[in-house]
Amino acid sequence: MKIDILFARIAVLAIPLALVVAPKAASAQELLAPVADSAKTYSFDEPIAAPYVSAGESSSLPKPQTSAEDLDVTWRKLPHRFLEDQKNMWLFPLKLAEGKHWLPTLLIVGGTAGFIVADPHIMPHVRETDSFHTFNRYMSSTVSGAAIAVIPVGFYAISLLRHNTYDQGTGLLTGEAVLDDTILMIVMKAASRRARPSDRPIQGPYNDTFYNSPTNSPFGKGSSFPSGHAMMGFSVATVFAERYKQHRWVPYVAYGLASVISFARVTTGAHFPSDVFIGATLGFAIAKFDVLRVRF
Repeated sequence: MKIDILFARIAVLAIPLALVVAPKAASAQELLAPVADSAKTYSFDEPIAAPYVSAGESSSLPKPQTSAEDLDVTWRKLPHRFLEDQKNMWLFPLKLAEGKHWLPTLLIVGGTAGFIVADPHIMPHVRETDSFHTFNRYMSSTVSGAAIAVIPVGFYAISLLRHNTYDQGTGLLTGEAVLDDTILMIVMKAASRRARPSDRPIQGPYNDTFYNSPTNSPFGKGSSFPSGHAMMGFSVATVFAERYKQHRWVPYVAYGLASVISFARVTTGAHFPSDVFIGATLGFAIAKFDVLRVRF
């Protein structure tokens, strides 16, 4: 069996598998939680002393940080959370001005710039080869887009039937992340107006693609930079990976499927590697540090 056929079938089969197995794993987590708590041991060798706080002073003890697993998400809280997400996203340059988060920012910008330089040399080889013909048929734009939508929606629907509030929260968080992605994606696509590889002949040229999209939509329709599939795929994957990271297989399946979807955007000629790289990194960052509130 050809490698691309096997690769495509594994990717397609992973979708229903994720919908069926993940809710059961989450339920197992809830059942085992009380057992794990009761198994904790405590030492009575040392007395537990309460911190001394003088009159008029407030305790300076650090407050426990909320983890991705502890987030309490409901439909009522989503509008406020979304507005908070947008505030944090668009005010991020102020954090850079304060000297924060420079290293990850430079890595992302540098990586994207490197791929932009390499794009014209990579795309002719990708579009000329027929090695991914079967894979592209299985992982078309429609299929990959449906996977990104069906997995969180189906997961949320199953969680409603099972009355599992934790899983419902996961479904809502994926929706919140995708909505955040959509806003940023529209702005970036409208600003860059990059032509897609498929807009050019197979042999190219693939230079001067920015501000040369055949369409001039104010919503960035038809623009290649960044890849919305990669952005949303990695956002959904990050939410699942962080919320169910106690199950070691979940991050592998989540990020693996997101990587397959992102890779298909290049092999089908829909995006350049740089589009996918920046989309994937932004999707990961938005989900982990904005939606799930994980600290840098």
